[in-house]
Amino acid sequence: MQSNAKTPKEYIAELPPDRKQPIMKLRETILKNLPEGFQEVMSYGMIGYVVPHAIYPDGYHTNPVLPLPFINIASQKNFIALYHMGIYSNKGLLKWFVSAYPKHVKTKLDMGKSCIRFKNINHIPYSLIGELASKMTVEQWITIYEQAWKK
Repeated sequence: MQSNAKTPKEYIAELPPDRKQPIMKLRETILKNLPEGFQEVMSYGMIGYVVPHAIYPDGYHTNPVLPLPFINIASQKNFIALYHMGIYSNKGLLKWFVSAYPKHVKTKLDMGKSCIRFKNINHIPYSLIGELASKMTVEQWITIYEQAWKK
């Protein structure tokens, strides 16, 4: 469910009451733990964390006008989603996350290539998400991105 909100605060204000607190807490957790250089923006109708053009002028390969995406959070119809491009692109990070998840949450991990779905908002592992957000610097993400996508 994409939003037309112009800012993260507008996005949160549009949410149903039961989704506001978890999204605010996810946002706060990511902002607290994300390495320096990433920028919070509205991206693809979601709250996004990107490498700004000031750091990576080439932008995103599918649309260079856009900054290089890294993490997005969104309230979808049946779940809250966290999209993490580092997990999609780095097998070591994915392996770490999959093995750490059961130590924080008793329910089964519901995950796609880069999408982590939280169907029960009471089972969002905020400390684990904070640790995940802290594990990759802007420079590391650019290097991984260029190795995977730039030919």
